[in-house]
Amino acid sequence: MRITDWPAAERPREKLLQKGPAALSDAELLAIFLRTGLKGKTAVDLAREVLGKYAGLRGLLVADRTHFCQTPGLGPVKYVQLQAALEMSRRHLLEVMQRDRALRSPDDTRDYLKAQLRDLPYECFACLLLDTRHRILRFEEMFRGTIDGASVHPREVVKKALAHNAAAVILAHNHPSGVAEPSQADIHLTRRLKDALGLVDVRVLDHMIVGDGQITSLAEQGLL
Repeated sequence: MRITDWPAAERPREKLLQKGPAALSDAELLAIFLRTGLKGKTAVDLAREVLGKYAGLRGLLVADRTHFCQTPGLGPVKYVQLQAALEMSRRHLLEVMQRDRALRSPDDTRDYLKAQLRDLPYECFACLLLDTRHRILRFEEMFRGTIDGASVHPREVVKKALAHNAAAVILAHNHPSGVAEPSQADIHLTRRLKDALGLVDVRVLDHMIVGDGQITSLAEQGLL
């Protein structure tokens, strides 16, 4: 049976319009994105099959292009569309943070940093540049590394802070291993950056390490 033959209240698009997106299951949301199924499968059937293969939405969203495109019913066009949707959601989150309020605590930045860094397969070092009221000026991805490290150059961080007239920064990087505990190298780097930025009157408010299910704040641990 085609989805168009279902009762209106059970069709994903109509259900979303009537009850809002939160009322839909993961499979129903994905079916709207897919738009069509395959021969003998509705879009919802295909969505359930894809979610099973990737063990849920997160597995699908972080799948590499090769595996994604080899999945029946997906392909390069769907990959591009999905990546564009993900990037729009990240940018929307940053715009909301920039518009609504100054950052008051480490919790204000966790969701955004998680969205940006958690699922990267390589280590990435980034900075949130803030004004004098701790409002976000810009998010800058500064350095990329391999699966277990990134080379960070304090001089480049200082240059970027000065270029955007930042009064403060929040440093961040991910651990692809998923473990968010700071290493001695992380602590040493934080202190080097704090000293370098202090010479130009830019405060380091925190250094956050993004793991799989946790974000560790060096400020909260008294390591700044």
